[in-house]
Parts: sequence; structure tokens; C-alpha cells
Amino acid sequence: MLDFITKSVSKFFGTKSDRDLKEIQPILDKILAVYPKLSSLSNDELRAKTNEFKKRIVDNVSVEREQIETLRKKIDEDPSLDIEEKEKMYEQIDELDKTIIKKNEIILSEILPEAFAVVKETSRRFSESPTWDMVHYNVQLIGGIVLHQGKIAEMGTGEGKTLVGTLPVYLNALTGLGVHVVTVNNYLAFRDSEWNGPLFEFHGLSVDCI
Repeated sequence: MLDFITKSVSKFFGTKSDRDLKEIQPILDKILAVYPKLSSLSNDELRAKTNEFKKRIVDNVSVEREQIETLRKKIDEDPSLDIEEKEKMYEQIDELDKTIIKKNEIILSEILPEAFAVVKETSRRFSESPTWDMVHYNVQLIGGIVLHQGKIAEMGTGEGKTLVGTLPVYLNALTGLGVHVVTVNNYLAFRDSEWNGPLFEFHGLSVDCI
């Protein structure tokens, strides 16, 4: 009886997966709309997209960054400040940092479709060489969106989990705050770093393996 009720509810309202995909589809459509337009760009023009994204992110939080710099300079250089005044300033800095995080989340969501398309186009160009044979399909683009949203993406063996990771890693690295990718053992950490490193380095992002 319970199984019948569950199936009936799913029939009318859809499964959680169906609802998630419905929410993601407009984002996927934007990526697929941008992607074909990038093929006409030269390699240098494609790389320049990364600098454009970085500038948008920096400009988006420039006011908060300036306020933090002013507060830190006053804390370091004004000997007349007592402990309580400094504490209040540090609290202001903490609040500004929180604002920056929120604003970064918004701007990254706006940049996501074009940024993912840039990674997909870069991957396509790499696939023309004998050392790279992967290009993002829709399922990997969806996985990348899910990971960026802070959710869990479950994929089977051979469905391109390593390739999925390149998308949110690239996007979040644009903030300049660094991104860590955690794997289950040293071999995979080194392999994936070597495997995906050239894609990030093509866009001027540095890669290391711990």
C-alpha cells in the first residue's frame, strides 16, 4: 500500500531528481547557447575570457575590498586605537568578508553558463591533440552545476566524474581564493592533477598536488 502511495505521489508531483533537473535545465540551456559562439575565437581570445570573468568578480566586490583595506590600515597604523575599537573594526571586517562571499555567490551564478561553456570549448580544442580525449557532455555539465550549488552529484563508473570536476573548479578559482579537490588516495590525487592541470594552466590558473 505504501509503495502504491509513493508511486502515485511521484506520478503527480515528480521525483526529487525530476524537480532538480527541471530547475537545472534553464542553466544548461544557457551553457549550450553560449558554447557554439566560442568556436570562432582564437586561443588568445578564449583565454581572455578568464580575465574578463576575474575582472567582473573583482569589480563586484571592489567597494568592500577597499573598506577592508582602509580598516586594516587604520588598525595597523593608528596607535591611538584601544582594544575595544580594534575589536569593533575586526567585526566590521568579518561582516564585509561575509558580504563578499554572498556577492561572489551571486556573480559566479551569473558567470556560470559562459564559464562552463569556456571550459567545454577548451576541452574540445584539447581533444584535437593525442593527449586529451574528453569533451563535456550534458550529463557532465549538469553534474558541474549540481556541485557548484553545493549538492552531491552521484555518477557511475565511466560517466566522467573527473571531467565534471573541472567545471566548478574553474568557476570558483576565478575568485582567486583557491579551490581544493579531494580524492580518496594519493594515486588519484596525482593522476587528476596531471590530467586536468593543462586545462586550467591554459587559462593562467596554477595547479599543485598535495
